[in-house]
Amino acid sequence: MLFFVFCDRILSKGMISMNSAFSFYMPVNILSGEDVLNQNKSIFSELGKKCLIVTGKTSAKKSGALDDIINLFNELNIEYETYDKITENPLTVDCYNGGKLARDTSADFVVGIGGGSPLDAAKAVCVYATNKHIIDDDIYTASVENSPLPLVLIGTTSGTGSEVSGVSVLTRKDGRKQSIGGKNYYAKYVIADAKYTYSMPFGVTVSTALDALCHAVESMFSPRADFLSKEFSLLSAKMIYPLLCKMRYTKESPNEEERNTLYFASLYAGFALNKGGTGFPHGMGYALTEDFGVPHGLACAVFLPQYLKETEKANPELYNELMGAMNTDFELLNDLFSDFCSFGFNISDEQISSYVDRWATLKNFKNSPTDFNNEDAGKLVKNLFQK
Repeated sequence: MLFFVFCDRILSKGMISMNSAFSFYMPVNILSGEDVLNQNKSIFSELGKKCLIVTGKTSAKKSGALDDIINLFNELNIEYETYDKITENPLTVDCYNGGKLARDTSADFVVGIGGGSPLDAAKAVCVYATNKHIIDDDIYTASVENSPLPLVLIGTTSGTGSEVSGVSVLTRKDGRKQSIGGKNYYAKYVIADAKYTYSMPFGVTVSTALDALCHAVESMFSPRADFLSKEFSLLSAKMIYPLLCKMRYTKESPNEEERNTLYFASLYAGFALNKGGTGFPHGMGYALTEDFGVPHGLACAVFLPQYLKETEKANPELYNELMGAMNTDFELLNDLFSDFCSFGFNISDEQISSYVDRWATLKNFKNSPTDFNNEDAGKLVKNLFQK
């Protein structure tokens, strides 16, 4: 139904015009619907007889997805190993070890289950598995000489959109987060079943929803965005924002229908992200996660109000269209984000200065709609995190 709403919206705007030109690359086969895993069991037999399952410690099990895939593999006589060493903000070294395990066990394919961290890690595992020369942080610089193992992704959160993007965000040996992406980092299949998100705690639900909204908004105003990706951004933001407002006031987790909405909205944001990429809120947010342990979605969202101020200056018409889609204004949205992103720490002048130096080469600024730069970012951090 949501797809048809999306199509109606596009048609109502009139697609035959120069403004509606687009290019789109996303070689992922997304499978969704009732009992989608069992309805598509044949894809696993086609992929091979041995699988490495990549997960974290808890969400794959709590969601029911791990048990479902194991039961299916037992039915299909597919051998499997489970690699559950993936932590939040996955380390390149852990992904390398996962790739080595896949190679040592002669895995034919990989299944990644979890939120953004296990899904991103699974993408890297597939690359490491078939490229012995790539070790740890080499993944950022070495050429991928051999095709990665085929990958199936099953998401258990409603935020990252990692299922549908060709990007993997990993943590280097020095503790810094950095993304890697391209044609080698796409899944072959996605099992899109929102029921696996029902076990998300309230805090994770909020943080991942904020992350998805940031994806939608940041990518919408990217210089790389086009007609189609902007439509996905608008649709996603329209679906997510009212549910964030509801969670803010009720302090309760969404019901199953609302969780379904959030999950597919996160995929639509992933479609937009896959085209437009992220702006400075994501680039700056990594520092708060690395140094203060702020959950990724919150770490990005605290900078989104400033990003919106920049978008209004750069493209007021598109800014107004976004606000209209969410049925809100800047003051209401800023209050929402201020409520969710209230942190109890200060950042020193010395730390801010180090961020300014670090962000001098941050590509996310160039992917933002104005000339907001690292010096401006330092002033913003000072304003937000010095009492």
